[in-house]
Amino acid sequence: MTATPPPASAAAAPLSEAEDRQWASFAHLGGILGILPSLIIYLVFKDRGAFTRTESKEALNFQITLLGIQIVAYIVGTILIIVFIGFLFYVVTWAAYIAGLIFSILAFLKSKDGQAYRYPFALRLIK
Repeated sequence: MTATPPPASAAAAPLSEAEDRQWASFAHLGGILGILPSLIIYLVFKDRGAFTRTESKEALNFQITLLGIQIVAYIVGTILIIVFIGFLFYVVTWAAYIAGLIFSILAFLKSKDGQAYRYPFALRLIK
């Protein structure tokens, strides 16, 4: 008795142009919630659409940059709280959050129209 091999998994279908723009814009808009939406979209759709790959990578790099800024603000804020000047921690953290919110919405609006968006400041860690 010979066992039949399991069927080969089919590669995911490429995204249509509309879907490509949609997922690219969602990668930016997901930045409102943090790093996970951009990361998930990048990992799931990077091989299915060129525009989604580019824009989700850009969004992910920006979210990594914001996360780094927030970590540094937390460390510096913790040190400053000891010296009773801890309010700067809250200022920097809120400023990073508001900047992330604004830039994510701007990027969403550009990418939903099919235009590439480059954040004004982001470490390009993912190539």
